[in-house]
Amino acid sequence: MKYELLKTEGRAKRGRFHTVHGVIETPVFMNVGTVAAIKGAVSTDDLRQIKTQVELSNTYHLHVRTGDKLIKELGGLHKFMAWDKPILTDSGGFQVFSLAGIRKIKEEGVTFNSHIDGRKIFMGPEESMQIQSNLGSTIAMAFDECPPALAERKYVEDSVARTTRWLHRCKAEMARLNSLDDTINKEQLLFGINQGAIFNDIRIEHANIISELDLPGYAVGGLAVGESHEQMYDVLDHVVPYLPQNKPTYLMGVGTPANILEAVDRGIDFFDCVYPSRNGRHGHVYTNHGKLNLFNQKFEKDMRPIEEGCGCPTCRTYSRAYVRHLLKAKEMLGMRLCVLHNLYFYNTMMEEIRDALDEGRFAQYKKDKLASMEAGE
Repeated sequence: MKYELLKTEGRAKRGRFHTVHGVIETPVFMNVGTVAAIKGAVSTDDLRQIKTQVELSNTYHLHVRTGDKLIKELGGLHKFMAWDKPILTDSGGFQVFSLAGIRKIKEEGVTFNSHIDGRKIFMGPEESMQIQSNLGSTIAMAFDECPPALAERKYVEDSVARTTRWLHRCKAEMARLNSLDDTINKEQLLFGINQGAIFNDIRIEHANIISELDLPGYAVGGLAVGESHEQMYDVLDHVVPYLPQNKPTYLMGVGTPANILEAVDRGIDFFDCVYPSRNGRHGHVYTNHGKLNLFNQKFEKDMRPIEEGCGCPTCRTYSRAYVRHLLKAKEMLGMRLCVLHNLYFYNTMMEEIRDALDEGRFAQYKKDKLASMEAGE
């Protein structure tokens, strides 16, 4: 594993992350395939066509259905889903946050009920690492607690302290698992997660503590969970300078194209978000001139592609009018075409960001891109 910091512009970083499953050019947007597939009938062949570098899958969801032990028996997640590039698996910590009503957090870990069949599940740092090791992902995320962004200070302090203790346990268990003969990916990498809600002093202290563990990468978690965009940017302004510049920095669960541009400017390398696929499934598509709702009647006779000059599989062949017809007819192909376009848009934007950083013109690129998207059609 090696992270090369190729160039900087202000705090923005242009990097190259070498992994056992290939090189990741950063900044990068990871395409979210919760249960080892992108929602919207997108195949791994499609992912290659739309310039995907990293696929992200969900530890909790794959544990409860189909089961990580079965996936290990079948050769691991890469073989299971026929994808040979990097995969990041999240730890299940966010699901613990989202299941707030049916969970019980203790020092050992968290007990909660499966959303599939109601059975009781226990997950702690060791269990999360074991599940992710069974999946054989390229990058495993540490098991953490994600406190609500607007939680009270005392709760956040206690939660962050527990997350730190859990991180030490994750690191020890990952080292043990990577040494076993039957481990699928003995080069699995562990990323730690910075927490602290919107308390900048807690965030900075936590960043300093976890940086001492010298992990392969670090995430900023617990954002985009109720705070404003301005509060999120303020946290990044304060905390990113305290995370190692020579390691990848990952902003979890964010976001819109504007969020990504602002976060790259603040030193973030890795992103993931369900927006492009979720919005696509509802007929909302991204363009360089803002977002379009293809259900709108004004597109009924519009024979232009979603975006002129776009090289995605949808825009190369189909019109807005046809995609709208498919959506109105509740034909799955309509959702699929929108999702493909949106993911291609995000992946292409990241490519443009990398090119702009390579050429020392990111500040101007960001300014022009934001102005164009805000201007609309």
